[in-house]
Amino acid sequence: MFMSDECVFTSITQQRKTHHKYTITMNLLRAATLCRGQSSKLLSATTTNRLFSAAPAAAAASNLPPSIPRVGGAFAFPDEKPGQNYIFNWCLNADGVTPLQKCAYRITKPLDLKVAGLDLPKSSPLKVNSKSERSKVPEAGMTDALSFDTFDEVMQQTKDSLSLSEALYCPEGHAPNTKFGVRVITNVKTGGLVSDLVAYLERMPSRRNEPKSQSVTCYVLGGASEEFAGYAIEEVEEQREDGSREAVSVATVVITGKNPALKRIVAGIELSVEGLEADAKERAEKKAEEEKGE
Repeated sequence: MFMSDECVFTSITQQRKTHHKYTITMNLLRAATLCRGQSSKLLSATTTNRLFSAAPAAAAASNLPPSIPRVGGAFAFPDEKPGQNYIFNWCLNADGVTPLQKCAYRITKPLDLKVAGLDLPKSSPLKVNSKSERSKVPEAGMTDALSFDTFDEVMQQTKDSLSLSEALYCPEGHAPNTKFGVRVITNVKTGGLVSDLVAYLERMPSRRNEPKSQSVTCYVLGGASEEFAGYAIEEVEEQREDGSREAVSVATVVITGKNPALKRIVAGIELSVEGLEADAKERAEKKAEEEKGE
């Protein structure tokens, strides 16, 4: 007994919806567990430092009433700096990564590389031939090579490791010749990987330069003892400007290893974009059929 193309697409769509809801729930629980100990220590240290460190100096340098020093000195808020941007940190939190070391660089243009202490790309734009790596990046849940459970487990371990990294480097841009936004979250500083990714991705227009979740999110962990590569495509609902909601697909790529290769990352991005384009086409055709039937 054979299923029609529409039935197959509906089945895959429902599977992706169920998996996405499960993933969101698990990410929230895991993030809370990971951050609980760190946040209490940071809050205690920060509060003590900000409220009381300036009190003795304030008392000695002024003739104010004795009650004033107990309040403490003034401090600047928000306490932002290169690598510490609150809005971007919230975006990373939404992606399941919490920069506990307070050092995460959002890199959308060559100047951001300098701010992060990285070298400029040797050539730009950079064309990457990833054909030899595509077979090494399977899609989760579509074949026996990689199950959703295995993908989810490795993805969560990768997110946790990235959260604990000394610094995160996050190049962003459009996948070449598309309008699909890509964000790469990595702890790899050496080897020119981040610079090459900036040269490979197309720069987004400045009007869309506010940090937000992207269509493709890549988690790239360097220094890992085991190599892993895979991607998954899931269906989520997005709110449009008019307040209505529509179904869209998003992709997640996970690459780990001692020295993750640029070509393998690009292969994951390209395969993800192909999947997103296929899903968008299917939805458009289905919508056209529904409107025609009405």
